[in-house]
Amino acid sequence: MGEINKNQDATSRRNFLKTTAIAASAFMIVPRHVLGGPGFLAPSDRLIVAGIGAGGKGFSDIKAFADSGKADIGFLCDVHDSRAANSVKAYPKAKYYRDYREMFDKEAKNFDAVSISTPDHSHAIQAIAAMQLGKHVYVQKPLTHDIYEARALTAAAEKYKVVTQMGNQGASNDGPRLMREWYDAGLIGDVHTVYAWTDRPVWPQGIPWSANKAAVPSDLDWDLWLGTAPYKEYVDKLVPFNWRGWWDYGTGALGDMGCHLLEAPFSVLDLKYATEVQASVGSVYVDEFKRGYFPDSCPPSSHVTLKFPKTKKTKGDIVVHWMDGGIQPERPEELAANESFGDGGNGTLFIGTKGKMMANTYGSNPRLLPLSRNENIKVKQKFERVAGGEKGHYAQWVEACIAGHGKKEVSSPFSIAGPLTESLLMANLAIRGTDIQGPKNDKGKFTYPGRNIKLLWDNANMRITNFDDVNQFVKREYRKGWTLGV
Repeated sequence: MGEINKNQDATSRRNFLKTTAIAASAFMIVPRHVLGGPGFLAPSDRLIVAGIGAGGKGFSDIKAFADSGKADIGFLCDVHDSRAANSVKAYPKAKYYRDYREMFDKEAKNFDAVSISTPDHSHAIQAIAAMQLGKHVYVQKPLTHDIYEARALTAAAEKYKVVTQMGNQGASNDGPRLMREWYDAGLIGDVHTVYAWTDRPVWPQGIPWSANKAAVPSDLDWDLWLGTAPYKEYVDKLVPFNWRGWWDYGTGALGDMGCHLLEAPFSVLDLKYATEVQASVGSVYVDEFKRGYFPDSCPPSSHVTLKFPKTKKTKGDIVVHWMDGGIQPERPEELAANESFGDGGNGTLFIGTKGKMMANTYGSNPRLLPLSRNENIKVKQKFERVAGGEKGHYAQWVEACIAGHGKKEVSSPFSIAGPLTESLLMANLAIRGTDIQGPKNDKGKFTYPGRNIKLLWDNANMRITNFDDVNQFVKREYRKGWTLGV
């Protein structure tokens, strides 16, 4: 079904390696130190990766694994053939499928690990299925679409003893490690407030669902693309990118950039689960006098405030502000008028009792404020750096998979990525709650986003205790025929 390489046999892992390493096959019986020195890898030391989502970000992920020098791309899967074309061309020996379930059924014994780079609403069901087969998994950010799914993946990673990594590559940057060293050395005192901001969305949000139906492209399996989401007729320009702005498939600006910008606060301050959240969102005007209400679409901008309980790294509660859609916090007084705030459109700011520090996207380019403080910093390195930084995020996972569960550290295992993702999705509960509370018109329908209330979170039971209407978004109902299987 959906195979591009129709004449390619379903080879065993041994035969696959033989065909992909034909130039080296004559030397396999020679000891590695004789052949290629420390860098030579025997066939048993290579990771066979199956990629689900082979276009766009999926293509760059797959390439990064291959570029590690220790992984072979054995299988490709995508519901949209033209999007996968570059990967199919780049890895002609990789067998191609449209349905990941068919690939798992037929080829499970022939690969070791799975890379998942699909829309948010498909992450959990694909990752769980892979882990249940004992496969290591790399999942693009955000880890999941729903809080329940994130908790399930965190538990499954431990249950099945597989190596996991979320695709927030900034977690492997030097920046977050350097900021941890600065913070642990007391350079900014005790942090009590963090701001993170982004210029996303750069796709449409706060709009009505298109009424203009379009023909499904002949090379796209629309039903498989929808997967767990409710069935809707195909509309133009949703695929391959603009799905991010729709709640059925994406998680908005928070899902796209939150795991990048908030990873550093989580690692520096040892944050885990938030206890409360509140949000305000930007309105959309449909004409000169009327504000629109489009609950299927994420808002054009938002400001969310999350509270985290004190950790071993702080003396009290920590308040984290998230801002998107171009909203930014007030510039620190220590920052000169023409000095860049973050990287301009994105950034993270830590406010402590003795000073401040900030960073760009991915936690890169960290600096103390005022910038003159960075001239003579003398802090001992405590944390080992990841070779290659952001690019090394991929090789780190490959090497950990080859070593086996628990043998090598990864930067964003699900034990860390799960709680981080949950906090972002909890922020989205508050954003969606503003829709539910909006004022109604004379026909009983909401007209625009409503008031900002504080939502209180019961972490053990995964529910908001003071506003039950938003709990429907903690665990969404899958379309008939789809189940998470846990």
